[in-house]
Amino acid sequence: MSRVVVIGAGLGGLGAALRLQGMGHDVTVLESRAKPGGRAYQLRDAGFTWDTGPSLITMPWVLEETFAAGGMDLHREVEMVELDPFYRIRWTGEERHLDFTADREHMRAELGRFSARDAAAFDGFLAALKPIYEQGILDAGRRAFLRARDLAAFAPAMVRLGAAQPLWRLVCRHFEHPRVREAFSFHSLFIGGNPFRVPAIYGALVYLQFLDRVWYSRGGVYAVVEAMARGLDVRCEARVERIETRGARVTGVITAGGEHVPADVVVSNADVLRTHELLGRSAPVRSPRATMSCLLLYLGTDRVFGELRHHTLLVGGGYRRFIADVTRRGRLARTFSTYLHAPARTDPGMAPPGGDSIAALLPVPNLRGRVDWAREAGGVRDALMADLESTFGLEGLAASVRVEHRMSPLDFESQLGAKWGNAFATEPVLHQSAWLRQHNRHGSVGGLYFVGGGTHPGAGIPGVLLGAEITAGLVAGDVGRQRAPVALA
Repeated sequence: MSRVVVIGAGLGGLGAALRLQGMGHDVTVLESRAKPGGRAYQLRDAGFTWDTGPSLITMPWVLEETFAAGGMDLHREVEMVELDPFYRIRWTGEERHLDFTADREHMRAELGRFSARDAAAFDGFLAALKPIYEQGILDAGRRAFLRARDLAAFAPAMVRLGAAQPLWRLVCRHFEHPRVREAFSFHSLFIGGNPFRVPAIYGALVYLQFLDRVWYSRGGVYAVVEAMARGLDVRCEARVERIETRGARVTGVITAGGEHVPADVVVSNADVLRTHELLGRSAPVRSPRATMSCLLLYLGTDRVFGELRHHTLLVGGGYRRFIADVTRRGRLARTFSTYLHAPARTDPGMAPPGGDSIAALLPVPNLRGRVDWAREAGGVRDALMADLESTFGLEGLAASVRVEHRMSPLDFESQLGAKWGNAFATEPVLHQSAWLRQHNRHGSVGGLYFVGGGTHPGAGIPGVLLGAEITAGLVAGDVGRQRAPVALA
């Protein structure tokens, strides 16, 4: 079979590598950092452990299928824990909160505290999302969009289902209370999408949570990364500097150390625009628009903050203005909306006894914005900590911190090779989706393929693993055609 080099050991790269190795290919994964994981990395310090990227798992069957394709059993490798509630949402200046919970009757009761009408509309909302999920995720999310006619065949159904309209508009058609509307539209932010701009197909992110629940892997999402990497040849601290070609086909890659690694197939899990640079080519004339970035704080505290659930979303005032500032206007918002991950409630080993391991994620503009992160990161950090204390009542948070790490847009660029320090790859707007997104196979360089958040179908754990399935399938089909015997006349 073919010699395959996978550039990057993110979840998408590892997923593609497992599938290709399971097909019999000779697969080597080259990773620039000291450990595999990409955005799904891990930090450890003084007894505290933090997932640096994704912190919850949805569509667990996608992980099960990925492991099985590589000859592994997910549940023998990783302990999966169901979370209920999925997360809690709190708003500035309001005593009441909203828990997203697996039990639909309980969920309706939660919504009823805001609006009886919206509680009654919940089942209808899920019913509207069901065909969008089935056709937009289960169907389109598992097949390649390589030709314009693929999009032309797909688009009418999405229009008919209302999946092409903005997500916010779809949510508003079902719910009336502003807090409920915010609660059912924020999910796209965590794959880099502005809910006022992304297509309503991303409403399926809500549906799939109630369908397959929300999960946590004991030891963090990084436990999944470690399990995947155990079954593969992963070479860390092996940064790829160039993709070698002869004529119109790849022949291998060159590492920063000058080593030539031969390959018949190269699968890039690197940033899409970075891959064009590895080819020695300029970016496309119409470069994809990157998502916003994030400021991430990893806090190890000497006390437990009982106000927090495993996942807590803190929504500040001016929700719409906040999103527009960080995604479109390139400036820091006047108010903060922050996601907090505090896994020690579920997994005590993530923090020392009596302490908390807290990851705080604040969406911010990427490096094309008007923020000088070299000068302003410290000030933004201090303002965020003050906001968490004064606005959301986490009193004593700053004084309780014993260990702290930080990641800014500059780190996304320098550590992950993310163009402009983006946090979620390519923005998932309508004109950058399906056929209009980076194809899983390069259009003019034979043997070069893409996987990851910037590639169809998109970001998030299920997105990159479904993309890995598509990419591995394309490799299998292409290699089969290249090796097919010539028919005799």
